[in-house]
Amino acid sequence: MKRRNFLKTSVALITPTIISGNPIHIFDNNHPILNPQVLANVNNDKVLVIIQLSGGNDGLNTVIPKSVYSNYYNARTNIAIPETSILKLNNFDATGLHPSMTGMQNLFNDGKLSIIQSVGYPEPNYSHFRATDIWMSASDSDQYLNTGWAGRYLDFNYPNYPDDYPNAQTPDPLAIQIGSITSLTCQGPVVNMGLSISNPSSTYNLLDGVDEFVPNTNGGYELNFIRTIAKQTNKYATRLKQVSDSITQQGTYPANNSLASQLKIVARLIKGGLGTKIYLVSTGGFDTHSNQVQAGDTIKGTHANLLSGLSEAIKSFQDDLKGLEVEDRVLGMTFSEFGRRVKSNASGGTDHGAAAPLFLFGKNLRGGVFGTNPNLPLNATVNDNIPYQYDFRSIYNSIIQNWFCVSETDALQVMYKQFPILPIINASACSVVGIETPASGKPGSMINCYPNPFKTSTQIEFKVNVGHTLLQLLNNSGTVIRVLVDGMFNYEGNNSYSLYDNSLAPGVYYIRMQHGIEQYIKSVIKL
Repeated sequence: MKRRNFLKTSVALITPTIISGNPIHIFDNNHPILNPQVLANVNNDKVLVIIQLSGGNDGLNTVIPKSVYSNYYNARTNIAIPETSILKLNNFDATGLHPSMTGMQNLFNDGKLSIIQSVGYPEPNYSHFRATDIWMSASDSDQYLNTGWAGRYLDFNYPNYPDDYPNAQTPDPLAIQIGSITSLTCQGPVVNMGLSISNPSSTYNLLDGVDEFVPNTNGGYELNFIRTIAKQTNKYATRLKQVSDSITQQGTYPANNSLASQLKIVARLIKGGLGTKIYLVSTGGFDTHSNQVQAGDTIKGTHANLLSGLSEAIKSFQDDLKGLEVEDRVLGMTFSEFGRRVKSNASGGTDHGAAAPLFLFGKNLRGGVFGTNPNLPLNATVNDNIPYQYDFRSIYNSIIQNWFCVSETDALQVMYKQFPILPIINASACSVVGIETPASGKPGSMINCYPNPFKTSTQIEFKVNVGHTLLQLLNNSGTVIRVLVDGMFNYEGNNSYSLYDNSLAPGVYYIRMQHGIEQYIKSVIKL
């Protein structure tokens, strides 16, 4: 039986050995992973760090739409952030950050943080488990994939894994996830392409050569013996320690911050020369159905603490990368499985929603706010949602092509479909001609509807350029209910579409237009 086929059916070989709570795979003593010549010639290529915000982050209280503040406040009076407390963003007066996010505010103003508005996908799913799978696999909402988008990328670039890996050219783990079991994100066609380290505290013990306490009993002696044998036979652990030992000083990270502890490990391994391409870390608690804010002071409470921890961890990490002189190599991204509803609930929280903002951070970003503030209804209901402006898979595709420098043809084999490239990364990252930053525009500047509100029909006027244009009708939950226009235009100018449908129930709808890399949203009301 071939090793690849055996791995498909064997749990034992792909189940990691446990060292101080950390699952790490085992390799032969004579493996080239320990060759000193290999250690001196590690791959120092680009790195992606993915931060998962588990639970569904409330995007409206994270990135606050100042330009429609009155509608925002009316929709969530019991949790709304006071307008005077919103953190300002240089050159983007219409948008601000939660007051606990001063670290990320500083990164934004330094050009090292990008905000992508209203990221989602058609027909959003509101189940934590299913929505997480969709984000990790980059599937459609009605499509079930057993591989992850990063796993497919790694499998494409490192063929035949795990056969003949590690080797002289690739001695290191292809991906590392800290703080959880290995996720679907890095699942390849045969095995998971990632290495899991489940406990950050134990990882420091491993890297620093510190043994955890064992009791002075027969069981303790046995446990100590097992750990000793495991460490002797675990070559990835040895490799990680060798890399880590070269780093004697790092920047300051906040105490009692799990995410910061994970990112500190990542920075240490990157600087040490580990050739790992993708790191995944996570932080939870974002499922804020109740008590999202502190009674009597909405800038404090559970959500504020979560955002403060996120902001401090990312700022410390970015500062550390700069001090370690490796920030040119690193791009970071946050994601959460979904956002929250426009209207808050009576429990001082928010319920599962659709689109939400996404953060990118790093030195090689274009910086700024991409997209426009969400169109919020004047009198929001519990069913109102934020329609997506950007498909999350466009961000993945942009990273694959413009950060990892994969060709458009090859990227199609990873993503399975073509998604627009967004101008989020400096052109110099892949030494290609830059993509112009899309016109920011005002909400609805490329789309007009009249009459609006309407009873039976409305005329949609939209501006097109030469190329492909997609026009969709979404309901107030962010679901695409009709594709109005989907085609190529060989001219530049105005166009129109007559929307006539007596079957549409009264309520708020959204017209979404996508033309190349640009996305526009216009709200329309059916009486």
